[in-house]
Amino acid sequence: MEYYSGQINKLIEELSRLPGIGAKTAGRLAFYIINMPMEQVEGLSNALIEAKRNIKYCSQCYTLTDAELCPICANKERDNKVIMVVENTRDLAAYEKTGKFNGVYHVLHGAISPMLGIGPSDIKLKELIKRLEGDVDEVIIATNSSLEGETTAMYISKLIKPTGIKVTRIASGVPVGGDLEYVDEITLLRALEGRIQL
Repeated sequence: MEYYSGQINKLIEELSRLPGIGAKTAGRLAFYIINMPMEQVEGLSNALIEAKRNIKYCSQCYTLTDAELCPICANKERDNKVIMVVENTRDLAAYEKTGKFNGVYHVLHGAISPMLGIGPSDIKLKELIKRLEGDVDEVIIATNSSLEGETTAMYISKLIKPTGIKVTRIASGVPVGGDLEYVDEITLLRALEGRIQL
């Protein structure tokens, strides 16, 4: 049974296609948008259209940007000899929020997953290897601690080690504020192996 008119249903349907948005949330968003002032709706609509038209890959690190180079790659203060490899732009943003990394990034846009049919040629690995032809001292692999992330990290490590460039992997372990009894065995083992002297 239809509760709403065709246009409301269409809006709810389109919003529910977004990841993590179920039917109830899509309905709440739809009614919120309907009740917004027209200028705000037009602003939202224009922002979506402009983003889709203008956002592309950075020509150096392959993060998403609306310029030839992203702000990080364009920053002359960054250390181009240290490259952190991440799976996606959100991971890059997470590291940038720490304010402690002064190198540059390389965004893979995915991870190797044979189960999903994603191989090395489906992510930005060729582009990473091309970048390593320049003056690079270290590659920090910061892929997720999932099976796919670990597979990708091992693959990248095997590709880079013969070049003589230092390859490191981010540490993983117990989260701050986490109770040990709730942490899985693999995380505890990594925390033990990555321990440091105090």
